[in-house]
Amino acid sequence: MVTRIPMSVAGHQKLRDELGRLERKDRIDVMKAIEVARGHGDLSENAEYHAAKERQGLIEGRILELKDKLSRAEVIDCTKVGSERVVFGTVVRLLDLDTDEEITYQLLGPEESDVKNGSISVLSPLGKSLIGKEVGDEVLAQTPGGKREFEVMNISSSETS
Repeated sequence: MVTRIPMSVAGHQKLRDELGRLERKDRIDVMKAIEVARGHGDLSENAEYHAAKERQGLIEGRILELKDKLSRAEVIDCTKVGSERVVFGTVVRLLDLDTDEEITYQLLGPEESDVKNGSISVLSPLGKSLIGKEVGDEVLAQTPGGKREFEVMNISSSETS
């Protein structure tokens, strides 16, 4: 059974752009670097050649990884999700019941989550505890700083896909 990866339209496009760059530019650049390094003679002691081959391996590995993720992507338009309950793509405003601090996160897929920029993975402990919740619900979640209790203050759909 194929495990689907939830992904926003923007996140899907970002991965497609990276794949395109790797296939059309980086792969070609590293092949040229390998050819130049081969021209420098003995390959057994040619650091430039070995570095280029290592970079080629990293590029090819990332290409395979991106193709796999894109083939399993379940693309979700975050502007079209409801705002009655917390689901993938919604923006949720939380009140930390321990500190009275309000925080806002958008729930996205693991490839897109970036806490510093206001998004968390639906697969993270906090993300999992929020799924299906409504305004007024309280959740207890394990965070990097320990167990925290939050109240859902607001749920909205995203302005970007």
